[in-house]
Amino acid sequence: MGGSAGEVLWVALKLGLTSFGGPIAHLGYFERTYVRQRRWLSVEQYGGLISLCQLLPGPTSSQVGFLIGLHRAGWLGALAAWVGFTLPSALLMYAFALFAPAKPGPLMQAVLHGLMLTAVVVVAQAVWSMSRSLAPDLPRRMIAVAACVPLLCFHSGLAQFLTLIGGAIAGVFLCRSTSRTAPKLPAGLHARVAWTALGVFIALLAGLSSSPLFQTQGPVALANIFYRSGAFVFGGGHVVLPLLQQALVPAGWLSDERFLAGYGFAQAMPGPLFTLAAYLGAASAPSHESLLWAAIALVAIFLPGLLLATSGLSLLGRISDKNTANAVLAGVNAAVVGLLAAALYNPVWVSAVRSAVDIAIVVVAFVLLQRLRTPPILIAALCVGASLAGS
Repeated sequence: MGGSAGEVLWVALKLGLTSFGGPIAHLGYFERTYVRQRRWLSVEQYGGLISLCQLLPGPTSSQVGFLIGLHRAGWLGALAAWVGFTLPSALLMYAFALFAPAKPGPLMQAVLHGLMLTAVVVVAQAVWSMSRSLAPDLPRRMIAVAACVPLLCFHSGLAQFLTLIGGAIAGVFLCRSTSRTAPKLPAGLHARVAWTALGVFIALLAGLSSSPLFQTQGPVALANIFYRSGAFVFGGGHVVLPLLQQALVPAGWLSDERFLAGYGFAQAMPGPLFTLAAYLGAASAPSHESLLWAAIALVAIFLPGLLLATSGLSLLGRISDKNTANAVLAGVNAAVVGLLAAALYNPVWVSAVRSAVDIAIVVVAFVLLQRLRTPPILIAALCVGASLAGS
């Protein structure tokens, strides 16, 4: 630790306002901001956090940001990191639930397309940078390639989980001579913290489901739906969509049309897709309780992942000085590079690049970002301007 919660909040808030493109793109923005610009942690530490959070249910980018805030400024820093990254899109989603604006027109769609092209450039730079640090030798490059290839065909959260497990096993055999002791992250996170976090996670999971209030369509039942969704989903916001739709629409919380309208609007938001919960909570609520229900849904869907990340980080810190554990982490980190490379193609590239003109925009922007160190905000302006010009 060495910073303040206010500092963390300011940096996370800027990321929450500008991080378009989904969880994989978020990890690219985080790598640039927290690792290369701010130097709050090393590439190896950052890779370890991604490895841990990819193995856990919940929103990966929010979990990683939460743990970075914890490392930088303690528990207040962790809270500041989550609030700063989550609040902008949560407020926008809440406002959408109240005012239900029309579907974005052609001009707004061109702007959003330019922002998606920006995400391609940022993720590509992150993959390039992390591959040089986390897969610098032949064994780890082999693991990265072996992880990337199957994920180009299978995109589920389960496939990602199994790929990281495979990277861990490969690391035991291939990375013993290259692994090295990693610093504990963060210092002072004791085992009792891990057990407390795990206990709270289990108690809430059991308590919300068994409460008599769960039988009525009220705040406790709402919290139960979103908490269970956050506790059991691997793979991020796109995977949680069918779970929430199945829980909310047939039971009459809201219509399918209104559910899908919120999901479509969420695609255009910066920050985590899980903030769709703020929209769904408000859209399901009695008119005079919309803010309360939005807050309940938002906290409930994020909380299980943050509790599990806290518990897992304690274990990561305790084993970081073990040779076998470091070999495992080296293998998983290499697999993370493969995972990010596969995600760079699908969904980031596939969803954004539609023509040869888009390819040219991405290449020029990447050169400006990588070689000329152009600030990302100018890259975003370039991509949006080019998209508008071609619309």
